[in-house]
Amino acid sequence: MIVTSTGIINGFISKKYGGYGTQFNENNVPSYSLPFKIENAPENTSSFAFVLEDKDAYPVVGFTWIHWLGANLKKSEVKENESQTAADFIQGANSWISVQGNQQDREQASYYGGMTPPDKAHTYELHIFALDKALDLKRGFYLNELYEKMDGHILEEAVLKGIYEK
Repeated sequence: MIVTSTGIINGFISKKYGGYGTQFNENNVPSYSLPFKIENAPENTSSFAFVLEDKDAYPVVGFTWIHWLGANLKKSEVKENESQTAADFIQGANSWISVQGNQQDREQASYYGGMTPPDKAHTYELHIFALDKALDLKRGFYLNELYEKMDGHILEEAVLKGIYEK
């Protein structure tokens, strides 16, 4: 399985998908979401789940920052800025819900929350999971709930990395 994004060029994430972009929610969190495309999924794939994370955030905030969670994606492509209008997959709560993210409420945090590296350029990882079933999750689910529901149902995983500059 392969995942690509027109928003990542030569290993760098385009500025519009993060803090240097022009679209923000009411809490000033970047909200213009990254597009991606999935190819060569396993034959028995029923749905996809995805996690966009920043492991470079760990030394700064003490945990891996989750920027976007999604599940029950039935199609192989997500268009740019689709997080704001998506009705055909569910989204989980990102790390903007945390104290370090100014404690957005769960509803506000259940969309794409873009990149704003505080100290230096960070590498972001988009993990795509091909699953053999749709998951019993509700909007606003947490990362641990996603992994719990995916357990035993992951057919394949693909990872796409990109750097967002400070």
